[in-house]
Amino acid sequence: MSEYHKAEFVEIEPAVHLHIRDWGKGKTIVFIPGWPLNHEMFEYQFTHLAQNGYRCVGISMRGFGKSSGPWGNYSYNVFADDIKKVLEALHLKEVTLAGHSMGGAIALHYMARHKGERVVKLALIGAAAPCFTKRPDFPYGIESKDVDGFIAACNTDRAKLVEAFGKIFFRSESEISPKLGDWFHDMGMEASPHATAACLVTLRDSDLREDLAKVNVPTTIFHAKYDKICPFQLGEAMTHGIKGSKLIPFENSGHGLFFEEKDKFNMELMKFVG
Repeated sequence: MSEYHKAEFVEIEPAVHLHIRDWGKGKTIVFIPGWPLNHEMFEYQFTHLAQNGYRCVGISMRGFGKSSGPWGNYSYNVFADDIKKVLEALHLKEVTLAGHSMGGAIALHYMARHKGERVVKLALIGAAAPCFTKRPDFPYGIESKDVDGFIAACNTDRAKLVEAFGKIFFRSESEISPKLGDWFHDMGMEASPHATAACLVTLRDSDLREDLAKVNVPTTIFHAKYDKICPFQLGEAMTHGIKGSKLIPFENSGHGLFFEEKDKFNMELMKFVG
């Protein structure tokens, strides 16, 4: 495929297309965005890494960004299968799979469900895993009732929900410019309302602890100390569960570590990919 004629959309099932960004040449990093965003969130990775000898492929998951938003199931199984279809369609092999937030949980589940097919390294970035919500035997994450509140807000005032999420996305509201905050809000509002709510149910109810032991590639966990959405303890739990994994703490970031400490993030990601 020509460098200048790469696919912008991949059909993964009849009438369902995923929006793809495919920039650069070299070792390939496949980026999976978090809820409720799309691959545009990785702008400052694509512009830097593609200039430094890496191929960056971003996948906006079904229901988000410019991808199709069909009615139906938005489970981790569905998302993992979608990734497999994209990797196959683009003939991608030996990739580093990099997922942020819910995208990290999707990437983790892909490794378990599809035995890490076509993936040689895994990067989990502020991942909403192994459990996004607290359990009787897992005291980390947020309360299930809080996610119930998010779902109710999604069904009554989705714009207000996305705004509130944006206010806790970074270490503090003052970390970013108002215009960048508007940009993140616009990305969130581009998502399908059905997908936005359905993914909250998936986040609330899923337990991926059994997936951790099934990861069979070198794994680095990027997690921020001030993450208000996926607490740092989640990063520690993933490190304990994934054999041989490495945790890289980000001392001055919230959930948006890929932007708040983008120089460190980009450097550490390139070092990991090699």
